[in-house]
Amino acid sequence: MGSPQALSETDRRVVASWAADCAERVLPLFEAGAPDDDRARDGIERARAFGRGELDAAGEIRRRFVAGRAAHSATAPAAVAAARAAGQASGVAHMGAHALGAAAYAAKAAALAAPGQETARADEVRWQLEHLTPAVRTALARLPLLGEDAAGPLGSGLLASGVLATTIREIQAELALARNR
Repeated sequence: MGSPQALSETDRRVVASWAADCAERVLPLFEAGAPDDDRARDGIERARAFGRGELDAAGEIRRRFVAGRAAHSATAPAAVAAARAAGQASGVAHMGAHALGAAAYAAKAAALAAPGQETARADEVRWQLEHLTPAVRTALARLPLLGEDAAGPLGSGLLASGVLATTIREIQAELALARNR
């Protein structure tokens, strides 16, 4: 049996567009720092195409690291985080949990680019939550809580600490509240 972080292909397609939306909001931060590198934009566009059913999962799984490697083209911390948001969005074809990674890195990028970092992060998370469709909410609610399953991005890796973990926990708490309403 696969990891519960994978989600079904149908659910991955549903959350891919939301992940792309999250990453696209901070894409200008990356493009300002690395204007000649189109890998982050391409990753976001591929996540959207996967969400629409235009690309197959197998092909996207093979290409999922390309957008994230764009982080090496940037030097500003906000630009690096924005590229990682795009990388996480492009990874949704592989594992649905990457959608939460895209949101977390987008919130981190927004925070790093603003003088009031926590306010900017909270504003970004609020936007992300407001743009969850019922289908995306349902799909994301199927994911295990951060740290409960080691077999994927919600395990003990990069997403499990600092502002990334704070953001994911906030989103998951809101999903749980909405489910219990």
